[in-house]
Amino acid sequence: MSALLAGCPARERLSPEADRGRKVYAANCIACHNVDPTKPGPVGPALKGSSRALIEARVMLAAYPPGYTPKRDTKLMVPLPQLANKIDDLAAYLQ
Repeated sequence: MSALLAGCPARERLSPEADRGRKVYAANCIACHNVDPTKPGPVGPALKGSSRALIEARVMLAAYPPGYTPKRDTKLMVPLPQLANKIDDLAAYLQ
């Protein structure tokens, strides 16, 4: 681990699930969403605090759960079914 990351208190506080979710987020989400999930990205909204139901619906179907009002009116999200077994980790990171 680099010296820069070794002293990062925020990273040290992540649970194992959230740390895995951080890695999934970095590898799959930051092209459209901000590196910092509390901020909006160039295409996608901020994701911090997203419910597991929302994450699952967006990742698996590029849809919204029933009754959810989107933050942005875009239709650019594509399904990412290869992440099906990573949804709990993403949810842990984004909480």
